[in-house]
Amino acid sequence: MKALVIGACGQIGTELVDALKKLFGAENILSVDIKDVSENNWRGTRYVKLDAMDGEQLYRLVKETGINWIFHLAAVLSAKGEQNPRQAWKVNMETLWNVLEIAKETPQVERVFWPSSIAVFGPDTPKQNTPQVTIMNPLTVYGITKLAGEKLCEYYKARWQVDVRSLRYPGLLSYTMEPGGGTTDYAIEMCEHAILGKKYTCPLSPDRRLPMMYIQDAIEATLTLMQARRENLRFVSYNIHAFDFTPEELASAIKQRIPTFEVHYNPDFRDDIASQWPETINDEPARTDWGWEPSFDFNTTVDLLLEGLKQKHLTSA
Repeated sequence: MKALVIGACGQIGTELVDALKKLFGAENILSVDIKDVSENNWRGTRYVKLDAMDGEQLYRLVKETGINWIFHLAAVLSAKGEQNPRQAWKVNMETLWNVLEIAKETPQVERVFWPSSIAVFGPDTPKQNTPQVTIMNPLTVYGITKLAGEKLCEYYKARWQVDVRSLRYPGLLSYTMEPGGGTTDYAIEMCEHAILGKKYTCPLSPDRRLPMMYIQDAIEATLTLMQARRENLRFVSYNIHAFDFTPEELASAIKQRIPTFEVHYNPDFRDDIASQWPETINDEPARTDWGWEPSFDFNTTVDLLLEGLKQKHLTSA
């Protein structure tokens, strides 16, 4: 099996490349991103600098390298999307269209993964125990592209039998890469400020509850879904949930470990975005259809983030 990771240098891509190396071997992983990477490799895999909006170049690359699975992770995230909505639409939609067209036209491509998000939900969606099938009326351009992307994936699956699979990720927590412009980035920023002994000004309200997940659970969910039998999957995009917390609860957990930590609250446009999203997610279909189950709880995740950030800064000092 040969796998292509588009957006390999991002938060999810970095961890996914490492996991895929263990699954298929580094020689069978092709990493692609728009960033410059030294020595033409990324975490021990072959690396190609490529803009996924260039559909012809991407198509040639897939054909020439015999790719079987495509993980398309490149996107403009929620907070950055509100700063440049037109660019977010172009990047998020055109790149997905390119990937789905390639999968349709290339028999060797067996499966495609594309990440959706809790941003597909909106202010009229039930906030507690948000069901798999419910009202979805996002008011951010990021959420709109994710909802449109879900429908586009469903279209390609129904009309051309493209085997495309997707997860509605909650906020993902990782210390390996710098935050990429998402609304839930505050959680990593808060942990990092605590490690560095700095005060933190939080852009979300102290009681703004959101679903979250440790990155390793997200990677495990992704690979488990991709390896599931196609006939067991009732949906293209699945809800998944691990735990939820508010900024105030995260700050309290950090203070239990670092008593001198200080946080202040100054909600901005990111709080407006977060106010539209669910607080807790019902992921029973994922658990039933393909055996999803998280491994990391809130307190374990806080410990892992603080220790990981501590080691990261010690290494770079």
